Amino acid sequence: MALTLFAMVDVADAQRAPDPRNWRPVDPENTLYIDTVHGRIVIEMYPEIAPNHVERIKTLTRAHFYDGLTFHRVVDGFMAQTGDPLGTGEGASNLPDLHQEFMFRRGPDMPFVQAAQQSGAYLGFYKALPIESAPDAQMRVTADGRVSANALHCQGVVSMARAEDDNSANSQFFIMRAPYPALNKRYTIWGRVVWGQDAVMALAVGNPPPNPDRMLSVHVAADLPESERAPIYVLRTDGPQFHQLIEDTRRQRGADFSVCDVQIPTRVPNRNERQRHWWSIIPFIP
Repeated sequence: MALTLFAMVDVADAQRAPDPRNWRPVDPENTLYIDTVHGRIVIEMYPEIAPNHVERIKTLTRAHFYDGLTFHRVVDGFMAQTGDPLGTGEGASNLPDLHQEFMFRRGPDMPFVQAAQQSGAYLGFYKALPIESAPDAQMRVTADGRVSANALHCQGVVSMARAEDDNSANSQFFIMRAPYPALNKRYTIWGRVVWGQDAVMALAVGNPPPNPDRMLSVHVAADLPESERAPIYVLRTDGPQFHQLIEDTRRQRGADFSVCDVQIPTRVPNRNERQRHWWSIIPFIP
């Protein structure tokens, strides 16, 4: 997911960048690739939301801890869980458990785009992540110039599994297959799928599945050669096109509208490639 363009790309195409008012590149240092038999799952990680959990995911990934581990618990209408070296739901790494990061402090450097207001709660987006946040106006009266916020368990959101103790997360995590608001402010969210949710939905179901799928390999995108990274761009949630997307979704859903209904588009720059890559079916940015 780097901005770097590849040798096989025509010069004219390489110079054609997506409109930065509406599209942003995903940082390869904060992008996770999970390869499965169903395809690659691409997760954007948010160290500004959950710094300790993102650091743990990177550390274990770079130690190849996750390679080959099963999706040991996959529940329809809920989530797909993995990251257990025992494959039973009871395993963990040998690193210390993590303190919960259910909430975070949002400042002016983290723009919030409101999409709904329910029971006094302001719901919307930071980057591709659905969140609940106090409004910007309250930043003027807080000691740190920031406001309280928390991410929401919508489809594609990635969260850390734990035991009963809030501070017991270690290595296991789960990817949401459907919205599940009962988890909000109870589990630490650290990322969201920006490409490959279809692979998440194709995982074998069960607790455990009779023939569980595996994470064949897991990489931080920045650690791979540029030729193996996708130059993915995500629609800016603070850009003009996103406001129209919210309104279109609201119109389609009517009274049932939820922030979880808003699907964040992903694209790659338009180009004439001579070789097929794993991202070749991602829509082009014209």
